[in-house]
Amino acid sequence: MSFRRHRRDAQKEAARLAEPIREAGALATKLGLDPYPVNYWVVNYDEMNQLIAYGGFQRRYPHWRWGMTYDRQRKTDQFGMGKAFEIVNNDDPSNAFLQESNSLADQKAVITHVEAHSDFFKNNQWFGLFSDKGLNAAAMLEQHAEAVERYIQDPEISRDDVERFIDAVLCLEDNIDQHRSIRDAVADDGERIPRDIRSQLDSLNISDDVRREVFDEEWLDQVEEAEREAAKLTEPRKDILAYLREHGMYYDEESEKAVEMEPWQKDVLDMLREESYYFAAQKMTKVMNEGWAAYWEALMMGDEHFAETDEFITYADHQSKVLGSPGLNPYKLGKELWEYIENSTNRAEVADKLLRIKGVTWRNFSDAIDFEEVQQLLETDPALDSVSSETLDDLAALGADDPRIDHEMLERVQSGDESVDIDRFPWKVLTYEGMAERHFSLVKPQNRGFIRRIRRSELEHISRYMFDDNLYDSVEEALADVNKTAGWDRMREIRESHNDVTFLDAFLSDEFVRDNHYFAYEFSRSSRQFHVSSTEYEEVKKKLLFQFTNFGKPTVVVYDGNFDNRGELLLGHQYNGVILNIKQAKGVLERLYDLWGRPVNLMTITKEFDEHEVEVARRRGREPTPTERGIRLRYDGDGLKEHDLEPELEARIAASDVDYDTKPEEWL
Repeated sequence: MSFRRHRRDAQKEAARLAEPIREAGALATKLGLDPYPVNYWVVNYDEMNQLIAYGGFQRRYPHWRWGMTYDRQRKTDQFGMGKAFEIVNNDDPSNAFLQESNSLADQKAVITHVEAHSDFFKNNQWFGLFSDKGLNAAAMLEQHAEAVERYIQDPEISRDDVERFIDAVLCLEDNIDQHRSIRDAVADDGERIPRDIRSQLDSLNISDDVRREVFDEEWLDQVEEAEREAAKLTEPRKDILAYLREHGMYYDEESEKAVEMEPWQKDVLDMLREESYYFAAQKMTKVMNEGWAAYWEALMMGDEHFAETDEFITYADHQSKVLGSPGLNPYKLGKELWEYIENSTNRAEVADKLLRIKGVTWRNFSDAIDFEEVQQLLETDPALDSVSSETLDDLAALGADDPRIDHEMLERVQSGDESVDIDRFPWKVLTYEGMAERHFSLVKPQNRGFIRRIRRSELEHISRYMFDDNLYDSVEEALADVNKTAGWDRMREIRESHNDVTFLDAFLSDEFVRDNHYFAYEFSRSSRQFHVSSTEYEEVKKKLLFQFTNFGKPTVVVYDGNFDNRGELLLGHQYNGVILNIKQAKGVLERLYDLWGRPVNLMTITKEFDEHEVEVARRRGREPTPTERGIRLRYDGDGLKEHDLEPELEARIAASDVDYDTKPEEWL
């Protein structure tokens, strides 16, 4: 299906891609994936850049950020710093956009990649936090776009006010409680009490006699005190946007005071907050999701030969560039970690069976087992490994009850059904079990020796709760019972429940870090340059977790809405050893003032270095030790001041090294 039906190039490309789209979906299902239905659209170069700027959707609310993102993407492509091959959104059905100028090899790679993404969208619980009652994201975002456009066109509302308000909210778009659904994240603070009631009475032009009769000063004082109490918190609030919606006001420059938000402002804040919750899962699962898509894409395009012989070189070249891009590469890290999970799960399954051989224990395992024999016995059955139109009899000879064979499809092919090209698509006559054996990870050349490297501690752990040992008389008998779907089954379980933080915490092992040559690096105060700080597993893991906790951004929460009993907002940076960018923090406080209407405060901890200590450390080839100091930044609309932070407040913002509170309730 084309993005613009009247364009001939798009129609031609759509027709060329009809078969790859159909067959990729069927292959994904054979491999155990369960994606949303996917609508594919063919777009040109400029349309692709627009879609990327809009986060994968055709319509978004009017704002300058989209133009800036579009310009950045276009320049990135022009200067050879990265080309966009695809974009797919989380929706039901999903919508994927293919650039019409791509080669057929690239289009096939995109399609297989997209099918895996769509499977992840549908089955990961973090995406389910938003879509648990149905998902139509395109319609939601289009409604938001139309609503904001109406406000901009409203002669009673200044366009500059709308844009300024959106700018202020966007500074805080990631300050939500991403571990809860948007419905559950609304605070139960009781009934909202009107704020700044004296200003509201002034706006009603009530006569002094009526005002004195109905609204006496004592009553007004009680109402305002009740509002101040409602803004207080017993526990910090992570969803700053929700708190602002409940208790925030707006600073009116004309009257020079805080006033109630206008209905359009509350509506815009609600819409942008809803969009933040929608996009949160994508930010929380970047490594998992991209690694998942890269894994299945590689298996389909390479191992299953979805890329034709004349397309494979192009595909392999482009994939190597994607996986080889510098820096923290979510595609590479994710794919390698999924492969490690598959291998380690399969290894545990094989070890479990071998430990049940009479006379084999975790203590003598390495000496008792002939690993060359194990490798040979695990090899894929030739009838499954080399399926073609000329080997169908070999498949049939495996028996009518063999669970690895799609017997209905095999009969169709053997009866001469020409609609099934078994030489191009051999997987059509196999089941999920057959595909799992055909691609069993431990028989791949790059994984030979992985079983031999199993640690005694892992063998002891497997044996600890083993009651039916001495089950087999030989290695051959034991390996015949190996479940070759174990790796894929486990991968799908993990795909359902984890996000990047829990994924890395649970599965980034010492073995993985060592085998894949990961290391930690940091900026040196003494040498004034970055350097490798450690290759130790614990340090590498800690650095990676810092990169992904809270979208990789500082965790800032609301501590008080009536700080010092003056109606001021008090935020706190939950300090874990990584300092804030103070310049950026000041800019955010200035925008936040517009949403609170009164002075705003931010608690954090800074690191200060004595220049003499730095010079001494440089000469001695070591790092200087900083002095940590708690500060409170306060912005009152005129300027920003820095205050020393009281010790009791400093203790409240101290956080553990990593925020592990990242699991959905269903998984706990």
